[in-house]
Amino acid sequence: MNDEALEQIHLKLAFLERANTELSDVVFRQQQEIRVLSNRLRELAERMAASGAQGGEERSPEEERPPHY
Repeated sequence: MNDEALEQIHLKLAFLERANTELSDVVFRQQQEIRVLSNRLRELAERMAASGAQGGEERSPEEERPPHY
């Protein structure tokens, strides 16, 4: 194996290591965001369940007022 081929292998390895680190960071940040969003979703579901229990009768989608009112 000549020096040029060895240098190419080193460059590719360095590139792959950097790409691996960047992808790992992305996955870590996405996991944090998923946890935050899951917690928010759970809280909203609990609030919806609590408001439904306190609100009395439920309205159908046809009875709901459009958002611009």
